[in-house]
Amino acid sequence: MAELLSKKEIEQFIHSGFVRIDNAFSKQIAEAALDILWKDLPCDRTDSSTWTEPVIRLGMYTAEPFVESVNNPTLHTAFDQLIGADKWIPCRSVGTFPVRFPAAKQPIDTGKHVDVSFPGDDPNNYFEWRANIKSKGRALLMLVLYSDVAENDAPTILYEGSHMDVARLLATEGDKGLSFMEIANKLDELPKRKEVMATGKAGTIYLCHPFLVHAAQAHHGVNPKFMAQPPLLLKGELCIAGNDNSYAPVEEAIRLAIGEF
Repeated sequence: MAELLSKKEIEQFIHSGFVRIDNAFSKQIAEAALDILWKDLPCDRTDSSTWTEPVIRLGMYTAEPFVESVNNPTLHTAFDQLIGADKWIPCRSVGTFPVRFPAAKQPIDTGKHVDVSFPGDDPNNYFEWRANIKSKGRALLMLVLYSDVAENDAPTILYEGSHMDVARLLATEGDKGLSFMEIANKLDELPKRKEVMATGKAGTIYLCHPFLVHAAQAHHGVNPKFMAQPPLLLKGELCIAGNDNSYAPVEEAIRLAIGEF
């Protein structure tokens, strides 16, 4: 199959930490997913007075519309381009689903963070989960839009180029890496980065470097925001050392950040 991402888009991914894919899946798939999600929400789809919480988190979703949205030949081609063929595991769940509402109450989960990928001493405590310089277990962070998201609709904030700052943080921490909270507590010390809003029509997917700093924000629009943020899992670890000149873009970004080039 022809390559999806252009050379310019791959360079953007390496240096900025993300690339946006429009029309990654159809409006029909998005609507089918929304029908399932609304049935699971404790509020009325047609009555905004029932939308009293700023965010409601739903559980793991493995139904057909969700799996279809993140698995098609187009996306698989992009995964191969960014990570390398046979190095990633197809996504069979979209994980925890934070649904954001234009409620008067303010959300409490808007801090800058980096998603982590393997358990610490307590696997049940996500704040102790970890990330290391080889991104053990995680190939990409995906932001999957199932509703239209404009600037007032609580788009995720992406900090352009921040994945390189995080790579430098992790570079001296070895295989053990740092925990979610250890990384979070260091983010304010990192260089100030341009904020990019992850907006788009339903069917848009942002493919993000696993080290990209991002943050949620309050909803100031009209319609609830439906976005999943599943990882694309990695079969092993990234390769960031050596001289074989066959590094995937996700690896090249790390090598560039820590001077291994």
